[in-house]
Amino acid sequence: MPSFQHRKAVGDAHELRVAQELTWRGWSVNAWGQGVLTDAVRSALRGTDSALRWAPDLVVAKGQQIALIDCKSRMTSHTTNRHVVERAAVTAHLQLVAWTLLPVYYVFDNLDVLTPHDVLATGHTGPYSRAGSGSPYYLVAASRSLAFDSTFGTPQPSSELPAAA
Repeated sequence: MPSFQHRKAVGDAHELRVAQELTWRGWSVNAWGQGVLTDAVRSALRGTDSALRWAPDLVVAKGQQIALIDCKSRMTSHTTNRHVVERAAVTAHLQLVAWTLLPVYYVFDNLDVLTPHDVLATGHTGPYSRAGSGSPYYLVAASRSLAFDSTFGTPQPSSELPAAA
């Protein structure tokens, strides 16, 4: 099993790619979630059942639209073509949607998009596995995914992109 540092590097690279893809489509992107916390706070949070453990990675805006993005790196089986989302994350994100009235989107490595509701409605409970965290999870056929471009728009010419801060 890869080290935490390796998994974090893969996750950080995916977050950066998603942020770039969104920026190219005219969205303003800010880091959010555990990635902006100190190591001490992240460590303490891991020892709780708080929904903050599953705070999405990015908050994005385009005009008056705002969304929360949870980047899912290495969460797709190339053998079965199914996406994996931890059940506790889905529960926390459904509560977050109800509380904030903002959409939450999962974005996978291939830029497939699902919402917590999509996962709840179409996912199947995965078998217990000692691989990974061992936490209960949902499996969702990748064919149920939304296309990134239809969800967030197509890339814009450079002259139409928001100015860098």
